[in-house]
Amino acid sequence: MANEPEILLRSRQGRAEILCLNRPDARNAMNPELSLAIEDALDDVEYDDDVAVVVVTGAGTVFCAGADLKVVAQGGGLAINAPKGGFGGLVQRDFPKPIIAAVNGPALAGGFELVLSCDLVVAAEDATFGLPEAKRGLLAAAGGPIRLARRVPLATALEIVMTGDPISAARAFELGLVNRIVPADEVVAQAVALADRIGENSPAAVRAGRRLTRAAAELTEPAAWELNGQLAAEVFRSGDAIEGATAFAEKRPPVWNS
Repeated sequence: MANEPEILLRSRQGRAEILCLNRPDARNAMNPELSLAIEDALDDVEYDDDVAVVVVTGAGTVFCAGADLKVVAQGGGLAINAPKGGFGGLVQRDFPKPIIAAVNGPALAGGFELVLSCDLVVAAEDATFGLPEAKRGLLAAAGGPIRLARRVPLATALEIVMTGDPISAARAFELGLVNRIVPADEVVAQAVALADRIGENSPAAVRAGRRLTRAAAELTEPAAWELNGQLAAEVFRSGDAIEGATAFAEKRPPVWNS
């Protein structure tokens, strides 16, 4: 597997870096090499000012079927976790830029956990999401139960975890886990269009808004207000607040400083 060619396909559309899991014959299951490839790609673009958003998708008709069970059966399950980000090089990483999941098909087990670690989700009409680990005597240990419990009603999270049954894209949309449902052949294009919308905005303001929104659910109100003040000061120091107001008054596109 170490010599598997182009295990991760990378391309650039506008200011969006597209990472495509490329193990279609294995349902894009995650192995150590793919986790490391994703982690390395995120390292490459983290401080690249030409990249505003990362889009993650899968080759073929499956987004990701989770951990490669052949690797797990050989005792290599823990090796699938990359040093910085854990499973898929992503689920435990504090990455500063928005990540959009372009879910082209089933996102199961660790594949669903990858989706849950992203900021926004564009899903194909026939995409499905689930944590079937209980059916295999395993625990969904890449953040799925943790993130579900924070984002959907507890009874719903427990049902998904304990039954192992998948949910449809429509149900995921109802639960607020998906932002857009589109035809399968439009998933990446629609994700890039969403990335373009984000990329038009102040990088400093996007970073600050993203950080505050993600943190707010776990902070007390006083702590959230404290973070709010810190981040607002950072945005003003960037100069983007002045540039945004000036550009609006002058009826021209802003030229961001951050």
